[in-house]
Amino acid sequence: MKLSVAMRSHSSSLNPHRLSSSTGLTRSPKPLPSVAVSSPRIRVSAASSFYCPIRFQLKRSGNVQKRRRRSGYGVVRADAADDDSVSPFDDWAIDDTMAGYILSSDGEYSDGDLALNSLSDEDLPLEQALAKASYRLALRGKGLKRHRVYPGLIMNLTLIIFVTMVLLVVDWCGWKIVRLPLAPFYLTSPFLISLILASCAGYVGVPLLRIFRFHEVVRKIGPPKYMRKKRTPTMGGLFFVPVGIAVARFATGVYSAEVAATAAATFAFAAIGLLDDALSFTKRKCGMDPWLRLLLEAAVGIWFSFWLDTTNLSSPYGMKMLVPLPQGLLCLGKLYLLLTPFCFVSMGKGVNLADGLDGLVAGTAALAFIGMSIAVLPLCPELSIFGAAMAGACIGFLLHNQYKAAVIMGDTGASALGGALAAMAACTGMFFPLFIASGFFVLEASSVIMQVLYFKATKHYEGRGRRLFKMVPLHLHLELCGHKETTIVAGAYIVSCVLALFAAYIGLKSA
Repeated sequence: MKLSVAMRSHSSSLNPHRLSSSTGLTRSPKPLPSVAVSSPRIRVSAASSFYCPIRFQLKRSGNVQKRRRRSGYGVVRADAADDDSVSPFDDWAIDDTMAGYILSSDGEYSDGDLALNSLSDEDLPLEQALAKASYRLALRGKGLKRHRVYPGLIMNLTLIIFVTMVLLVVDWCGWKIVRLPLAPFYLTSPFLISLILASCAGYVGVPLLRIFRFHEVVRKIGPPKYMRKKRTPTMGGLFFVPVGIAVARFATGVYSAEVAATAAATFAFAAIGLLDDALSFTKRKCGMDPWLRLLLEAAVGIWFSFWLDTTNLSSPYGMKMLVPLPQGLLCLGKLYLLLTPFCFVSMGKGVNLADGLDGLVAGTAALAFIGMSIAVLPLCPELSIFGAAMAGACIGFLLHNQYKAAVIMGDTGASALGGALAAMAACTGMFFPLFIASGFFVLEASSVIMQVLYFKATKHYEGRGRRLFKMVPLHLHLELCGHKETTIVAGAYIVSCVLALFAAYIGLKSA
């Protein structure tokens, strides 16, 4: 709550009866004591400038109401603003006889103190006191219903509990999976450390993004309510992606070629997304050319393929270019070098397409990393640590990205997450578990492909193009069908949980 009171000095003392009649604050027959203000202007503020994601959600969800009362020459303005629309100053709007607060002044030569004197309910008649109390209770009950339920926070806490329980179970029976003794809390520790550090980094990163005015660029082709996100800071990947990579490198202890290459590919995709975000702030506001971006992502995938071909990896198999399947090992040979760039491009595009709702990509990507971490644990335990650390960074980012979001990860974060998932699969051959764990991203990309193909086919054969969905990607179609944003995100979390567990099972069985 923020209260601002401004007063101007005057050579004569304030007339209490004039103050009462002009402001409408009270009709008390008793003469009001007066206070002289020695300073030319006084401002009282009870608001704090410290960034808090929960308070930011209150600010976005509540309506700020300002009430002004003009008085005589002495009192200029009294503003009351409250984010949840529940304030004791709302009593001013009831009735002149129910004023809850009065401004007073004591004379020209007083010590200059400013007082807010409250009138208790005992000073009012019984009927008015009861009416006032019921009005306050009604307002507070309305405010509690409107602002005390945070769907994003509830989903975030549920996701943290679920992922932590899964990792604890895997750590408990990890020796049966790897056939080697693992350190206590092998995957849980990097997950929790990365989660805490990423959430703390947001308290510094989000205000900086707001200061530099890195705001989301919203195009008018989406639903009209997306225009409210126009002033939301973007490029949140700048503060949570480096946290995940740093925790993974620190937790592995020894040098790992797989972790180093995966981190390099993640940074390369983050740089491509950063360039796209930076170009969207220019006058054209259209970002990078899609074909140029496709070529850059394919170039990173080709580089990763040649690195795999020339590097000796720590694999339990005696040969490389293998794809583990539940039925056995599939040797692709040189086709493996073509599958890797395709995986990089498709994952980068799929994650970017899904980045449209508050908390959608961060939560589903965290679950995909958990599924991949368990799947690659028998083949490369160091990469499992990398996946757990990136999952923790994503969920730590959710504290600031949950509904209603205080920051958006942008292409910087979405591209980095897609590149990291593709690199984990390319180092171990776990492409099949990857497409299962990332099933939601595959579904989002498939909806766009189906829409384009169906439109072109109907236009060719019928002369008039038709569409399968109201709008693509799929989450936009669901929104236009009337589903709430939080409902869509919760459904995506549930589907991703099932897919992550199934991908982990397929990966362990294949290994």
